Amino acid sequence: MNKRHLHHFWRVFRAVKPWYFLAVVLIFGVISLISLRHNNEHMVKLRDAVYSADQNGGDVEGALHNLRSYIYSHMNTSLASGPNAVHPPIQLKHTYERLQQAQQAQLGQGSALYNQAQSTCEAQTAIGSEVIACIQQYLTAHGSQAADIPADLYKFDFTSAKWSPDLAGWSLVVTILAALGFILSALYHWLFKKYS
Repeated sequence: MNKRHLHHFWRVFRAVKPWYFLAVVLIFGVISLISLRHNNEHMVKLRDAVYSADQNGGDVEGALHNLRSYIYSHMNTSLASGPNAVHPPIQLKHTYERLQQAQQAQLGQGSALYNQAQSTCEAQTAIGSEVIACIQQYLTAHGSQAADIPADLYKFDFTSAKWSPDLAGWSLVVTILAALGFILSALYHWLFKKYS
């Protein structure tokens, strides 16, 4: 930028009153706040869709993908806020419980291996707690014991974007630039009046 363009810009900037910048700050500040609130409300709807899919056995993966994509690309969509927030905030309790029940049904009392273990252990021991321990050892020894399902695979925590190129992000940028313009313009007019 050459000196001529800079001088022209400075002449235009001097002619603008500080109150113009203040009006832009107020207008775009309100737009920014409304947009940030809208981002958060939409995130809550997507989070409720994940909980609903989890509870009803629906498309949990699709709902999680929609929520994750939205949170990563929009400001003010953080799930955890405050010192008493749940960490991690998304816990697929019903999906986890359904998987555990299915696994227990495979190893349950209806299976032939379980029936073998029960008859063998009841013949060897007479005390109830020893029979249960014997059955568990028998199942483990014969390779029927399934691995524990890690609960952490069904807990999710997504971090929201610090800035996003949506209405909230751009209106926040305009608000900050207008606030800087207001400060510089007010300072210039105050110094101009003081020293002229």
